[in-house]
Amino acid sequence: MLLIPRLFTSIRSIPIKRRLALGAFGLLTMACLLQPAAAEEIRIGYQKSSTLTAILKTNGALEKALAPLGITVSWHEFTSGLPLLEAINIGSVDFGADVADTVPIFAQAAGARLAYVAEEAASPSAQAILVPKDSPIKSLADLKGKKIAVTKGAGSHFLLLAVLAKAGLTFKDITPAYLTPADGRAAFVSGNVDAWVAWDPFLTSAQSQSGARILTDGSNGLASYKRYYLASAAFAEKRSDALNVIFAKLVETGTWVKANSREAASLLAGLWGIDAAIVEEANSHRSYKVGAVTAANLSEQQRIADIFTAEGLLPRKVDTTDIKIWAPKGS
Repeated sequence: MLLIPRLFTSIRSIPIKRRLALGAFGLLTMACLLQPAAAEEIRIGYQKSSTLTAILKTNGALEKALAPLGITVSWHEFTSGLPLLEAINIGSVDFGADVADTVPIFAQAAGARLAYVAEEAASPSAQAILVPKDSPIKSLADLKGKKIAVTKGAGSHFLLLAVLAKAGLTFKDITPAYLTPADGRAAFVSGNVDAWVAWDPFLTSAQSQSGARILTDGSNGLASYKRYYLASAAFAEKRSDALNVIFAKLVETGTWVKANSREAASLLAGLWGIDAAIVEEANSHRSYKVGAVTAANLSEQQRIADIFTAEGLLPRKVDTTDIKIWAPKGS
């Protein structure tokens, strides 16, 4: 019973200014404890052809799923895959969704520290070499001496190399015009190039609107055309919990697109400014089957790397197994 009077006596013995300071400190400490921690932001890079990401960006499902982890999302659009992965490498973006199979190889050759997070199953008919409808180019061999628009480091770049090899030609037998998809289309429509190597949705859109012919696509073993989702190696180590959420949403969205082709096309048509029927046709060329990446699944990556190296298009030889592979929970 004597403790309480003694406590009050002790407090009264403290100078008034100090008592006020201690009280203020206590209130500040309690406010800090009660205040929620600042949300962490995941910066997601994507391209126009990143279908599943475009849908998630629009419907807000990813933000909702990540909110319980205290994570917000910011979205950053890129013209093609190579600048997207460069942004991941320099720390401007945490996660890239998605890029063609060739792009991580170029990034590896540049010393980027990346992690494979997910892959889309092969879609060989989702990229092709287009020629004008009245073009004299009828066979692969006819590409010799022609000026061909292609996006450097994109999956279409590898398709072009594979097609030339099948025709007994090399990269030196053509004149490449390295262009973004938008500039490639403009050059193709205006007749400034003889052919254009494009991927969907640009491929189907140009074919439908200009009557262009497909000389060949990636079928018959030319180019499988997988698309990959990657993160910085550091982010994959730090936020596996967030990647599990993203992975699950990509799987879910890919399944939804294939099961609801018309509804998905209508949604994407508004985002892309392309007729819904064209989008639906373009989507039919893509598998949208998202799964985990394994070392065995990367077998074609080494073939791609070796072909680019042989053509002198990579600064150094690349070992495609020398990269982190993130595994989703339960895999």
